[in-house]
Amino acid sequence: MIDIHPDQARTLAAIVALGSFEAAASHLSVTASAVSQRVRALEVAVGRPVLKRTRPVELTPHGHAVVRFARQLDMLSADLAEELQPGAQPSLARLTLVINSDSLHTWALPGLAAVAGKVQLEILREDQDYSLELLRSGAAAAAITTTAKAAPGCSSRRLGVMRYLPVCTPDFAARWFPAGALADTLAEAPVIVFDRKDDLQDRYLRGVSRKALQPPRHYVPAAHEFGEAIRWGMGWGLLPEIEVSEELKRRTLVSLDPAAHVDVPLHWQQWRHGSAALDEVAAAIQAAARPLR
Repeated sequence: MIDIHPDQARTLAAIVALGSFEAAASHLSVTASAVSQRVRALEVAVGRPVLKRTRPVELTPHGHAVVRFARQLDMLSADLAEELQPGAQPSLARLTLVINSDSLHTWALPGLAAVAGKVQLEILREDQDYSLELLRSGAAAAAITTTAKAAPGCSSRRLGVMRYLPVCTPDFAARWFPAGALADTLAEAPVIVFDRKDDLQDRYLRGVSRKALQPPRHYVPAAHEFGEAIRWGMGWGLLPEIEVSEELKRRTLVSLDPAAHVDVPLHWQQWRHGSAALDEVAAAIQAAARPLR
């Protein structure tokens, strides 16, 4: 059995959070030498390196596991303090979550608002296809992800499916798709893409043509501005159905193909050994996700 001392684990977490041994020493009110000794003792206990001595420092896979343990320990300590001193004024737990822009923009924020008075939140915005890496590394306690299989040390629950529809303005459709959104016109019509990780528009294009289509692209990396770029007629793009359903009824936006859509399954993954605060956030997210398919 590997015996990890809490001070050693918290020291490693401080090094990673602050970027250096010296900054961690200042934060922990110990000497840099003491920080180095704790890391060496930790690596002896683990039997492998936990850090790459680069600038800034990088964690090894074993280091990620130790940092996750340190942060889970802090949450459990907060729960214990509240249980042992029920009459004391509790300090708000700090939680880091990874949420993709579209979820944050459309449905997740009301759920988080419901628990905002009970917890301090740091929200990291990352594409749902990449968010799991931040959870595995210990940088976040929970994440919205497309992956159903639970990451090591985590639990997973299904939230639902976000359906995306390919849309544009009526004027844009009249100019670029007079005969419909066919492969040859989609190869020429400008498209709005969130960032270089965003594959949604290309997924739709692959469903239209076996040949790879490379239309002109505008990159707009913010959920609100992404939609506004489409509404201003800069190009077509995929927007969540729950965001554009009323606009489609009013025909301020039109679908490139009423039968076309791209479905993205969403799952909530969180540390299995979390805290009461994390469980409350999870319940709020689950409730807020009810509009999803």
